[in-house]
Amino acid sequence: MQLYAYLFFNGNCEEAMNFYKDAFGGEIVSISRYRESPMPFAEEDADKVMHGEMDAIGTKMFFSDCPADRAANFGNNISLSLGFTNDADIKAAYNAISAGGTITMPLQDTFWGAKFGMCTDKFGVNWMFNWDKPKE
Repeated sequence: MQLYAYLFFNGNCEEAMNFYKDAFGGEIVSISRYRESPMPFAEEDADKVMHGEMDAIGTKMFFSDCPADRAANFGNNISLSLGFTNDADIKAAYNAISAGGTITMPLQDTFWGAKFGMCTDKFGVNWMFNWDKPKE
């Protein structure tokens, strides 16, 4: 079994996908729009992303814009937690994702032997960054 993140947005999904692609060095695999679906859709949703797929950070990520009759509500009930294997990668990802967002915990060495930080990105998605440092 595998677990994938599926992120929903309110009309700015493609912008978010490009942001994450650049931040993580990922690749957008596909973008399907509501207008390409045989299912009925509101005309205002025609160019929105119905389903997007990205390969990034060693996994797949999925994306969608909510249709006009259903909004995505962002909150503090979930965070995407990333595990890293070195200092350079955690710093680069943290700096890229936190840019334009809100830092809730600066990236720092912790008492449990890890480098850890948290932020909410400019799209309202909560992220955690962790690198368990090698034991000396």
